[in-house]
Amino acid sequence: MIYTCNIDTPLGVLTVSAENNKLTGLWFIGQKYYPSKTDGWITKPDYPVFKELKLWIKNYFEGKKPSLKNIKLEPYGTIFQKDVWKILLKIPYGKTTTYGEIAKQLAVKKGLCSMSAQAVGGAVGHNPISILIPCHRVIGATGNLTGYAGGIDKKEALLRLEKVN
Repeated sequence: MIYTCNIDTPLGVLTVSAENNKLTGLWFIGQKYYPSKTDGWITKPDYPVFKELKLWIKNYFEGKKPSLKNIKLEPYGTIFQKDVWKILLKIPYGKTTTYGEIAKQLAVKKGLCSMSAQAVGGAVGHNPISILIPCHRVIGATGNLTGYAGGIDKKEALLRLEKVN
C-alpha cells in the first residue's frame, strides 16, 4: 500500500508518499517528474512517518537543521541513482557541491578514471525525495543554479533559507 498526504510549506504544497512506514517520495505539486500514477494511493495524513516528516518540515522551514534519524527513506531508482542520492545525503546543511564533484566521488568509489557529470545531473534531477535528499545543494561548476525539478525559484529559496551565499 502506498500512503500519501499533502503538506503545506512556505514554498507551496508538497505531496508525500510512503510504504511500510518509509518515505518513498516528496514532490512540489506539479513539479517536473511528479508521479503520474497516484490513483491507488491512500490518503492517510496520520501515517506515522508523515507525523515525523511534518515536524521535520516545520523545523526546516524555521531555519533549524533537523535530523533524519527518525525518518526512514526508501526512494525508488536505479543502483546508479541510489548511489548519487547517498552522496546527496552527505552534503551538509548550508553547503553546496557540484555535479562534477559528485561524479569524481562516484568514479573513485567505482574504481573508474572518470564519471559523467551529465549522468550525475540526470540522477540528481530524478531524486524522488526532494529537500530531505538535498538535491537543491548541487550547483553548476561555475556556481550557477542549474536544474531543479521543483523550479529554480524554489532551489534559490531553499539555499537562501540555509544561508548559502
